[in-house]
Amino acid sequence: MAHLLVVESWVGSMSRLLPRAIREGGHEFTFLTRDLHHYLRSAPEGTAHPLLGARNVLTADTNDTDALLPEVARLHSVLGFDGVITSCDYYLPAVARIAGHLGLPGPGPEAVANACRKDATRRILAEAGLPGPRFAVHQEWADLARAAREIGYPLVAKPVDLCAGMYVRRIEHEAELAELFRTLADFPVNARGQQRTPAVLLEELLDGPEVSVETVSYAGTVHVVGVTDKSVGGAPAFIETGHMFPAALPPAGIEAAEQTTLGALKALGLTDAVVAHTEIKLTSAGPRVVEVNPRPAGNRITELVRHVTGIDLAAACVDVALGRGPDLRRTDTGLRSAAIGFLVPDRAGTLEALDPRQLAAEPDVLEVRFAEPGTAVKAAGSNNEYLGHVMAGDSDGPGARERVERLLAALRAGLVIR
Repeated sequence: MAHLLVVESWVGSMSRLLPRAIREGGHEFTFLTRDLHHYLRSAPEGTAHPLLGARNVLTADTNDTDALLPEVARLHSVLGFDGVITSCDYYLPAVARIAGHLGLPGPGPEAVANACRKDATRRILAEAGLPGPRFAVHQEWADLARAAREIGYPLVAKPVDLCAGMYVRRIEHEAELAELFRTLADFPVNARGQQRTPAVLLEELLDGPEVSVETVSYAGTVHVVGVTDKSVGGAPAFIETGHMFPAALPPAGIEAAEQTTLGALKALGLTDAVVAHTEIKLTSAGPRVVEVNPRPAGNRITELVRHVTGIDLAAACVDVALGRGPDLRRTDTGLRSAAIGFLVPDRAGTLEALDPRQLAAEPDVLEVRFAEPGTAVKAAGSNNEYLGHVMAGDSDGPGARERVERLLAALRAGLVIR
């Protein structure tokens, strides 16, 4: 039995998947957080939060990494950790530094920090010669406006240090860029109270479909698990409305996405002890990296992979954090594809009517989870405002996405928000 230190977590599915993987692997964990109530508020009513299944629940200022390192070293001397892990993007750099400080397995701290900063990722990939969009990074409005004119509208503007698609926007003209610039200036800290960098990343707008490549790196070798496709809506935002695994692409498209991902991971130095989720645009000019995430995919993509291949990416994340070889053997699950679709609200109000019960009786439905009537609804501007999802599989071929879209269309017909 191994003992892991879990430093913070998301409050969504990974906060449940990661403790489950630790438990099913025969291990235990200590949970370290600066605000336990952040997690208790997110637990379903009447249900104990999975993070409370920890051997210990401890508090410390996880936002001050310099002060946290000696504190964790003292805890390590008493509790004895075999690995350190998180599922939350905002704490990936801190966890990499902790692992290095304690001599535990993990990717290089500099590599993780660069992957978690969109501007650093762009710079490193460009220096490595990987094709990418034209881009610029600035903090001052005059510099930003000038760079936008040089790149040309329409373009994409992004904060360099947020996630879940927050404030990523398609920008048609300078007035829209100025509005986003003002909005970001009024958002000085992220959802975890960490000080934000005020820089804005501008990128050339890329055409073509977007996919993600799921990989597991161990002992200097990157193993490609597969390629997931993505549907996007909510313009001018870029909201993920659904995914399917494996992506319904010709072999040449799969190969291009995989090889681009391998090049990006090598350039960033993410070739050991990391499960990664790399987003790629398959443009008319060839594949381009959107971003590299040094953690398992969110939005239940890990579960799509598991339903089709039997490979558990949450378990692989635990294994590599312990310095152990992950089990990446494929099994015949009976499914050839699995897809998830999200119910994305386009207006604010209160959810009055939504009855997903009929969906559970449909063939090959794997998950149905939706908000209850009475829930306050916010018009979606990122991947944080879903009203729920339906997941389904197809035992014959790549028909899972079509099945999910049909089920969601039937659900939307009875959706009432006032």
